[in-house]
Amino acid sequence: MSGHSKWSQIKRQKGVADIKRSGVFTKLSNNITIAARLGGGSPETNFRLRLAIDKAKAASMPKDNIERAVKRGTGELDGVLIEEITYEGYGPGGVAVLIEAFTDNKNRTAPQIRNFFSKHSGNMGAPGSVAWMFSAKGVIRLETAGLKLSMEDVELAAIDAGAEDVKENAGDLTIICAPDNLEFLKKSLEQKSVAIEYAETEKIASTLTKIEDSAVREKLDALYAELDANDEVNEYYTNEE
Repeated sequence: MSGHSKWSQIKRQKGVADIKRSGVFTKLSNNITIAARLGGGSPETNFRLRLAIDKAKAASMPKDNIERAVKRGTGELDGVLIEEITYEGYGPGGVAVLIEAFTDNKNRTAPQIRNFFSKHSGNMGAPGSVAWMFSAKGVIRLETAGLKLSMEDVELAAIDAGAEDVKENAGDLTIICAPDNLEFLKKSLEQKSVAIEYAETEKIASTLTKIEDSAVREKLDALYAELDANDEVNEYYTNEE
């Protein structure tokens, strides 16, 4: 798994006020709009949209905001054209960073991302410079506390539904699968009364880099903080161990 954990980030976002301050509503709205544009406005037939809406609801995003984001994606409401763009490079300590951004002006966003890298002793690379070491995977995460099934039963149910790997860490259970199996796996677990806290397609690194130097650790954390705070950065993935 990559060093950056969206699961940890979600668990830190505990109040609507904090979520609004961090700009998460903007990211969630753009995510919904892009999903609706690519696959239509019905969450029943558009699994990506369903995941985006579930994520927005988990963050207590108001229903009206969700509906407006969907309508912008389907063209029912006017709005600026949001593009989905990937940036990549190396952060401090040679950590590979893959960034997925939503922007209405890539001539503004690209220099911002480049500045984040250079300011924190990294370098933004050309397309393909680090993407080769990341693979798309379906990721389901849930908390082990309160499970109605035993851990063994959950693991067996996940494997029966096509999971490639199941990992337990600090009270969380992470289930990995092929991206095109994510919807089926999620439904299979929910039918067995397993409460899914998070389901998404993520990019997972094939090789990991361990950072032990405290100065490098500080620079990396500063880079991550900039990416977290930027409204146009939807997600980012790293190969930090």
